[in-house]
Amino acid sequence: MLVKLSLLFPPLARKDRSAEKAALTKKQWINADRIVMLLLFLGVIAGAILFS
Repeated sequence: MLVKLSLLFPPLARKDRSAEKAALTKKQWINADRIVMLLLFLGVIAGAILFS
């Protein structure tokens, strides 16, 4: 039996494919990379303090 997921779990239902998001620009990629590198750096410092 098929279950309609759209009634039970609206986020899991298929979205309309015509509303696709635009690709990130180079500036947005650079900002995202900087945030990730900062989080990794802080994670390494926190890990070093925690495990030392």
